Amino acid sequence: MPLRQEQRVERHLAAIFAADVAGYSRLVGLDELGTLKSLASAREVMDTLIEEHGGRIANTAGDSVLAEFPSAVDAVQCGVAVQGRLLEMGREIARDRRVQFRIGIHVGDVVARGRDLLGDGVNVGARLQEVAEPGGVCISGAVYEQVHKALPFSFKNLGLKKLKNIDRAVQAYAVSSESLGSARAGVADPTAHDGASQRARSIALAGIAVALLVLASAGGAVWWMGAQQRGGVQNAGDSTPVRSDKPSVAVLPFSNLSDDKAQEYFSDGITDDVINELSKVAGLFVVARNSTFTFKNTAVDVRKAAADLGVRYVVEGSVRRAADRIRINVRLVDAASGGQLWADRYEGAMGDVFGLQDEIAGKITRTLAVQLTSKEQGQIATKRTENPVAYDEFLKGWNRYLQQNPKAAREAIGHFERAIEIEPNYSRAFAALAATYWQIARRQWQEERFGLRSVHDARLKAEEYITKAQQSPISLNHQVASAILSQQGMHEKAIKEGERAISMDPNDANAYVALAGALSLAGQPAKALEFVLHGMRLNPFSPPSYFYELGLAQFGLEQFQSAAASLERAIALNSDDRWAYRVLLAAYGHLGRKADAERIFSLAEKNRQGLDPLSIRGTAFWYPFKDSADWERMATGLRLANVPD
Repeated sequence: MPLRQEQRVERHLAAIFAADVAGYSRLVGLDELGTLKSLASAREVMDTLIEEHGGRIANTAGDSVLAEFPSAVDAVQCGVAVQGRLLEMGREIARDRRVQFRIGIHVGDVVARGRDLLGDGVNVGARLQEVAEPGGVCISGAVYEQVHKALPFSFKNLGLKKLKNIDRAVQAYAVSSESLGSARAGVADPTAHDGASQRARSIALAGIAVALLVLASAGGAVWWMGAQQRGGVQNAGDSTPVRSDKPSVAVLPFSNLSDDKAQEYFSDGITDDVINELSKVAGLFVVARNSTFTFKNTAVDVRKAAADLGVRYVVEGSVRRAADRIRINVRLVDAASGGQLWADRYEGAMGDVFGLQDEIAGKITRTLAVQLTSKEQGQIATKRTENPVAYDEFLKGWNRYLQQNPKAAREAIGHFERAIEIEPNYSRAFAALAATYWQIARRQWQEERFGLRSVHDARLKAEEYITKAQQSPISLNHQVASAILSQQGMHEKAIKEGERAISMDPNDANAYVALAGALSLAGQPAKALEFVLHGMRLNPFSPPSYFYELGLAQFGLEQFQSAAASLERAIALNSDDRWAYRVLLAAYGHLGRKADAERIFSLAEKNRQGLDPLSIRGTAFWYPFKDSADWERMATGLRLANVPD
């Protein structure tokens, strides 16, 4: 006989989130009314975050909460967000009177009866929370296998645990205190800033997976100055990228098989251009050059590289150049299976190089069943020059530009200028010259090295070349134009240029970071946070400028603790980043961390290399905020950090 409707049960797999207050009876004994009030506030935060992360509260009893999530990733993100927010809320309460939850998370089979959840999965999750430290998150081995490569958190192996009333030992891991501590800034807090819009809060929630570990930031209108600075990439594992629902591709550096090892710039340039061609396709998720080139000159395990970069497909290749002939071998690998989807060899004269690149990009998009729009087809087919000699000079210059130091920049200018002499309408070379001169101005490199009288002259040069590049614009010159316009206080125009850069190249991580810089100075830090996090997703081995930019956005949202951590990371990667020093000092000022401010100020002075000392007045010149309140926030922080006027 069939069961009546109310008797039916449903089994399914779920991620179980179990939370319970540590020492609840003791807290009630100390202060019943205060504890109940704190518990109500904590539950309001927890319930909201569970809903925001796609969870459903199943059972509640007194001080405990049981919820289910469709994925382990969502559950762990929520757990970290909850503990980070509750830790921040409890700062004003005596430690022995704080309401602190233990959270346990497990993936297993559950039985649904109405809204209630029962079964082994629930039992394990509930017992795991007893293993967690107060304010901590403990996960099972089953959860760890699903999240440790998908989330940018670190975990401590707790070993096998014998749990009460569970007939088997369960492997347990704790989310590290560093990952939990980073959450205090309120990145995932839906109520952290009373004056913030709901849009700002939802953006902050969406960004938690990246923001908590990378402690991220990158730079206002000054993103340009550190795109590839020395020490400018993370080590593998520092940041695990979020996966995309689009076909995701990473193009690893093509090997130089030429007899002349000096042709390395050419194989790198071919790799760059294949990435550039693919990144114009909105239907693909293409990882940035900065991240894929961390695998250069290493024995690559394709599956590990794909996991580190957060992609399914990997392109590998080699380039051989002899006199006027080139040969390019390419293969596309499905990292999920390790199988080769296709491999081909492309050969021709140097003058055929552009057609060969088109063939490679077209083959990849067709293999991945991506339909190109007519606009994308036109962008890929458009060549910036038909002259292979000019192209060769450009590649030499770009190779130097990416080294990001004054000597290499001077050499880059020479190559770009020769490319223009050969091909007077070479827009890409004009854009690269603009980028180089803007870098000189922003980083205040000694002008005499470049035949300039002042930093102002370098800026004028950048503006001149941007105007020439606009004849046949590419994403690069829109990015530089955005940075220049922001510095001039023309905020709306700067934002438009950043948006144009993205529309021309929807996978260009630098374009998103450039727009973030414009938005921060325009008084829109929540939007800036959204865009820089997307840039970091495209470029998971992020350079220091990205960390600076996110720090600036967090500072604008008054998330000073998070901003400080981000800016500290930027400086750790690039010790002469004066932009990060300035904002970090202001963040320390607001946090009352005077000893840290004194240490950073001394370090900044030690590394200033003949530049003017840090001062509030000098900082004002480089931060032309649209809203006076944004500048006051910066100036107040600097004064509190004892930075001289």
